[in-house]
Amino acid sequence: MDSALLLLGLVLLAAIVFDFINGFHDTANAIATVIATRVLAPWQAILMAAGLNFLGALSGTAVAKTIGQGLIDASAITQSAVLAALLGAIVWNLLTWYYGIPSSSSHALVGGIVGGAVAHAGSQAPLWGTIVQKTILPFIVSPIIGFAIAVVLMIVVSNTFGRAGRSTMRSVFGRAQLASSAFMAFSHGSNDAQKTMGVVTIALISANMLPKDSPIPTWVIAMAATAMAFGTAAGGWRIIKTMGTRLTHLQPLHGFVAETSAATVIEVASRFGLPLSTTHTIASTIMGVGATRGTSYVRWNVAGNMVTAWILTIPATALTAFLAYQALRLTGLG
Repeated sequence: MDSALLLLGLVLLAAIVFDFINGFHDTANAIATVIATRVLAPWQAILMAAGLNFLGALSGTAVAKTIGQGLIDASAITQSAVLAALLGAIVWNLLTWYYGIPSSSSHALVGGIVGGAVAHAGSQAPLWGTIVQKTILPFIVSPIIGFAIAVVLMIVVSNTFGRAGRSTMRSVFGRAQLASSAFMAFSHGSNDAQKTMGVVTIALISANMLPKDSPIPTWVIAMAATAMAFGTAAGGWRIIKTMGTRLTHLQPLHGFVAETSAATVIEVASRFGLPLSTTHTIASTIMGVGATRGTSYVRWNVAGNMVTAWILTIPATALTAFLAYQALRLTGLG
């Protein structure tokens, strides 16, 4: 088999694996709160999230174009570098999943792309200005915005329904949370699945199978959407437990506010082609909801561990991708 075709096949396989892992790693983003509040049984929540992740992934390609054409110089990248990027992201996702740490698959992929590009073409290959503008700043700002929206929305909703009884609140917001968790699952698909589409497009361009600046092929969109949906259906129970029960204690009202706030931020970003971390965003809104009840309602040590993982993700995956590229070179695939 021609080495170029072999590499392209390995890239496609790694992309499917990454998207599958992204699905079960980030399942908690969409359904942890609806499971924690017992509005839906776990299997019901997972099936709902899988279907809506799939639909969300089909809803646009703006984020895919940012990842595929906006982070690195396409002429300075090879399929080996793309494969190394995916391997770096996969290793980090599996490591954080094993320890139940809800880290960012988006951070992992961006770090992997940077590490693979630097390993192949040096530090000039990444488009650093675009990376800062379209990835680093949104990664930093989106949790802050999510936290603020959740605090404000929680105060408004609490004051509006302040005189309602406990059973009424649970009934009303139990139904409302069905809609908010569905919105969250859709927005997760609309942002996260597109990142894999972008990486596959980079590989196809480097293999001269697509012209530069070409639209995302339909089969790539369908492949990414399907892989993420199946990954979501597999569930990610370790991270669901962290997000749904360890950060703060949630009732349907809190789940509704957290999901609605996070999904709104993510969906707006998707339409502007900004690859957010859905993990960071929903975690920040959960913390915002908890903070309105008093600082003691948030387990800040758990939040601190999550923030540490977020900070480490990009450099860790960049280094892993860099080393993976060197390993591929030793095997003759670099």
